[in-house]
Amino acid sequence: MNDDFDPADLSLDPGFADRFDRDRRPKCQLYLISPEKVDGDFPDRLRAALSAGPVAAFQFRVKDMDQHTATALAEPLQAICAEFDVAFIVNDSISLAKRLGADGVHLGQGDGDPKEAREVLGPDAQIGVTCHDSRHLAMEAGEAGADYVAFGAFYPTTTKETTHQAEPSLLSWWTTLFGLPCVAIGGITPDNARPLIEAGADFIAVSGAVWNDPQGPAAAIRRFTDVLA
Repeated sequence: MNDDFDPADLSLDPGFADRFDRDRRPKCQLYLISPEKVDGDFPDRLRAALSAGPVAAFQFRVKDMDQHTATALAEPLQAICAEFDVAFIVNDSISLAKRLGADGVHLGQGDGDPKEAREVLGPDAQIGVTCHDSRHLAMEAGEAGADYVAFGAFYPTTTKETTHQAEPSLLSWWTTLFGLPCVAIGGITPDNARPLIEAGADFIAVSGAVWNDPQGPAAAIRRFTDVLA
């Protein structure tokens, strides 16, 4: 799909580009993604992380698990997020998000359509879409009613297999033209986050840099908080 086109090439919903005031864009915030193993002492680790600094959203991301098991694991984590006023987002599964009454769902390419998610989850759900390094996919997601788009990976990551390499200039392009929030994802650490924040990311999505930190998730969140400040 060719990304070398002008925004006018798509017939956008008139409210899409103006859904947020570009000049009043809030400071970049932290979007925390779970590891795939969220059993055992993970609820305590999540509580420690959320206690250490502001987190805007937490994405529940587990793979190859039936909904009954996923629900049992998700519910205590969802309660912790509610305690800290952190949005609880389900990765990939519209049906699981519906079952949990989650705050929203994050869709990869092929995981469902934002319009379908809106019909199932209602007008208040937060719907995000992975757009890799593609301007076209991002604009299509915005046209379909997504609440945010996610670009990446920006750096090498071991959290998931990636085949797309995004550049910080993509964030600058998006935030210059559109108010719809964008999330930067992929290998982000406190040491490499600054260029993405300066490029215009509304959120930086982090996982391994928090859960694998040798000093623990709370220490990692504090370091990210310092960078975001």
